Amino acid sequence: MEDQQPAPGDLTAEDSARDENEYGATDLVEVTDGEADGDATEQPAGDDTEVGEEQAAESPAPGLARKKWLAGRRLAIAVVVALLFVGSAAFAGAAVQPYLTDRATAATKLKVARTAASAITTLWTYTPENMDTLADRASAYLSGDFEAQYRKFVDAIVAPNKQAKISNSTEVTGAAVESLDDSNAVVIVYTNTSSTSPLTKNVPALKYLSYRLFMKRANNRWLVTRMTTITSLDLTPHV
Repeated sequence: MEDQQPAPGDLTAEDSARDENEYGATDLVEVTDGEADGDATEQPAGDDTEVGEEQAAESPAPGLARKKWLAGRRLAIAVVVALLFVGSAAFAGAAVQPYLTDRATAATKLKVARTAASAITTLWTYTPENMDTLADRASAYLSGDFEAQYRKFVDAIVAPNKQAKISNSTEVTGAAVESLDDSNAVVIVYTNTSSTSPLTKNVPALKYLSYRLFMKRANNRWLVTRMTTITSLDLTPHV
C-alpha cells in the first residue's frame, strides 16, 4: 500500500502549490482586452496635441478654402470666355473678309460702268450750238492718244455738222464690266442713238450701237484709253 502511486487527477494541494512555484504561474499578470488595446496604440498626450496643432496650421479653414476654389473657378471661366471671344472674333473676321472684298469689287465695277456710260453719252451727244466745245467736254473722260484722236475727229466734223445743223443724241441702254484687273477695266456699253437735221426734214435717223471701252484708273479716276465699235445697226424707218 505504501508503494501505490496516486492517479493523474488526484493531485494534492502541496503538489499544486509546488507546481505553481516551479513554473512561475504566480508571476502572470491578468490583462484585460481594453488595457491590451490601449498599450498597443497609446500615444503620449503631449504628442497628440502637437500633431493636431500642426495639422490645423497646415489646413486652411473650410470657408477660406471654398472662397479660393470659387475664385479659381471664376478665373477659369473668365479665361475660357475670353478665348471663345477671341476665337469667335477671328472666325467672324475670316468669314467677313471675303464678303468685304466682294463688296469692294462690286462697288468698283459699278463706278467703272457708270463712268463708261457717262463717257459715251458725252462723246456722242451734241447740237450745232455746243459743237465747238464737244472735244473739251469729252476730254474729262479720255486719256492719252485716244483723247488726241477724238479731238482730231471732232475738229474735222464741226464745220459740216454746224452747217447741216445736225443734232446727235445718245441714250445708254446698258453697260457691263467685261473684265476688271486692278487698275484696268474693259466695259461694254449699249446705246440707242438718234440724229436729226433740217436737211432730212428732222426725221430722226436711228441707230443701235454698242462699244467696247478700254479704261485705266489714274488719280482715282477711270479714263477711256481706247474704244472700238462692236455693233452698228441702222434702225431708221424708210418710207
